Amino acid sequence: MVDTDVFGKLELELRRGAVVLATLSQLQKPRYGYALRQALADKGMAIEEGTLYPLLRRLETQGVLTSEWKIEDGPPRRYYALNADGQILLKRLAECWQGMNETMEQLLKEDSP
Repeated sequence: MVDTDVFGKLELELRRGAVVLATLSQLQKPRYGYALRQALADKGMAIEEGTLYPLLRRLETQGVLTSEWKIEDGPPRRYYALNADGQILLKRLAECWQGMNETMEQLLKEDSP
């Protein structure tokens, strides 16, 4: 039987890349952090605040997101959205993901009992 700790670590490795792609996919329109977390969770990709906010800052530093502070019905919120480079990155990563997914489906079918 596979050790639960080993499974947990490997599952975390699988999720890391998926979290970036999932986040980018939900920023085609501006969203603030909490709304982004909710959108991802509603679609089955729950992300902790301690993971999401550093990721957003890193993606902005890398030049694929823009952000701006807005006041709408409440406290000021920082809205994030893909810029032109972010749109290109999302398209390329999505294509890469699709290719890997197709390959993995084929590999897993071949090796299943």
